Amino acid sequence: MTAGLHSYEYPRAALTVDCVVFGLDEKDLKVLLIQRRLTPFQHAWALPGGFVRVDETLDEAARRELAEEAGVTDVYLEQLYTFGELDRDPRERVVTVAYYALAKLSDHRIRAATDALGVGWFPLEDLPALAFDHVNIVKVATERLRGKVRYAPVGFELLPPRFSLTQLQRLYEIILGTELDKRNFRKKILSMDLLVETDEMERGVRHRAARLYRFDRRRYDKLARSGFSFAI
Repeated sequence: MTAGLHSYEYPRAALTVDCVVFGLDEKDLKVLLIQRRLTPFQHAWALPGGFVRVDETLDEAARRELAEEAGVTDVYLEQLYTFGELDRDPRERVVTVAYYALAKLSDHRIRAATDALGVGWFPLEDLPALAFDHVNIVKVATERLRGKVRYAPVGFELLPPRFSLTQLQRLYEIILGTELDKRNFRKKILSMDLLVETDEMERGVRHRAARLYRFDRRRYDKLARSGFSFAI
């Protein structure tokens, strides 16, 4: 056998990545979808994703696919789960490593590229029919997000750099699907001492303009190293 070449006793499954990208507006938690150009499921809506190249890591593949198919870069990205049902892809045996990402809607001018016909944000509660097993991947990602926002400050990744306390509370209500008591929420979030009050006020609002805050990431990281527990 030639040096450097290897043979394998068993056939190998193909490997892909798929990304559930969440965004947030005033009313809905949204999911970024692309419209497939290629078969199978041609013209159907799907999660951004694709095959992993042999010379890249899984994280690199996920970020590349987001950039190539939807024009999305520089987002919070976390590995979610591995999906490997035998019949999940009609082409061949394909195992996918799913990720979820959090994106500020105002930061990204999404665009369809490579093998995507279209791209768009869709309300989580009103998604179109999805290709492959992507509806299940979205379900698992939503459960992970709803669990994680209760014990880690990932929700700030969905907000603009400066936000009102009302915006922050609305974010949690939308993600968790429940109303929160205003007084208790503000008391709890302010007691953590992770928000910095700015000298800026809301602009262009019909109601009384509210004070804007920013999240102190450095302070949180410092507290987390000493055992601080973020809990909503």
